[in-house]
Amino acid sequence: MTNQDVVMPDIAAAAAMPGSSGRAPLFACRGAAAVSASSMLGGGGAAYQAAVVAHVAPVPAIRPCASWVVEAMRASSPTRPAAAAAVDAEYDAWTQRKHPSALGSFEQVAAAASGKRVVVFLDYDGTLSPIVADPDMAFMSDEMRAAVRDVAEHFPAAIVTGRCVDKVQSFVGLPELYYAGSHGMDIKGPSSNEEEDTKILLQPAREFLTVINKAYKALMEKTKSTPGARVENNKFCLSVHFRCVDEKRWNPLAEQVKAVLRDYPELKLTQGRKVLEIRPSIMWDKGKAVEFLLKSLGFDDDRRDVLPVYIGDDRTDEDAFKVLRKRGQGLGILVSKCAKETDASYSLQDPTEVMEFLVRLVQWKLRRSSSAMRPRV
Repeated sequence: MTNQDVVMPDIAAAAAMPGSSGRAPLFACRGAAAVSASSMLGGGGAAYQAAVVAHVAPVPAIRPCASWVVEAMRASSPTRPAAAAAVDAEYDAWTQRKHPSALGSFEQVAAAASGKRVVVFLDYDGTLSPIVADPDMAFMSDEMRAAVRDVAEHFPAAIVTGRCVDKVQSFVGLPELYYAGSHGMDIKGPSSNEEEDTKILLQPAREFLTVINKAYKALMEKTKSTPGARVENNKFCLSVHFRCVDEKRWNPLAEQVKAVLRDYPELKLTQGRKVLEIRPSIMWDKGKAVEFLLKSLGFDDDRRDVLPVYIGDDRTDEDAFKVLRKRGQGLGILVSKCAKETDASYSLQDPTEVMEFLVRLVQWKLRRSSSAMRPRV
């Protein structure tokens, strides 16, 4: 994203909004506040940080029972798909009646974007890169990187991910983007080159760093007896990956995580795709990050000339889809081969379709720009 003027928003109002909770289980799958803002705000960074911390309200941590955790793990990791024909029929009905393909419906997407400033938000894992067993090997393809680079050249664009922001920046390698890591709890602005440090725009959970690091060490020690379990430190949140854990060991792993969290009431447990997420107990998520970035770009809620487009595949992306629905503008696109409950409007099957959609979006923009420049006879 180049040459985008950033206006720091009234984050207090956004941060105080109540969060959402609860997700419907998946169906079978087809195919088996620290701110470096003193310079940006004329020396008012300390006051701004105080306002953020004061309004990002903590929420009571709910101590999950192990059975709930295991059911959540099964729901996000269907291992016993129904008959292929039935699954295909269910998925086809889901896309035809509720969440049509964003590619097959691209003309409708283009019509919604006509005359508006499009802002693109992208999840990383499962959206720009394939889901892999080793999180450190989730590389995006060169073709995908080129597609995202073209998007950032023509639209304001951001990566919104549960990953540590530094790690996802190294994966993507595009300094012109905004990055919101740790489920939006670590937001950085673009820079002119890869060597230049990006500006920290918002870190609403900075006060939790010490407890998160302690919990990380405790989880590493507690889960080391579970083959295949992997704990990832994403700076402002932790991820316990169980993709490579035998399902028979899910219950003991859930007990281990539960035992650790008992000592850290400041943290809460959520779920993603074959991953348990441990986060600070504050009202902040990917939806709040989207609101913050839109306000930072000057696109307040009352602006009707903007169309946010959010593409993601995980349960945590539902918070962003809900924000777009609440705004009454914007398009959520769920990346999934599964029929599931979602607040997204459209769907795409996999990162390959995501890349095709991004390419078509840029082509649409170029055609419109060319038509606008063509002299009238």
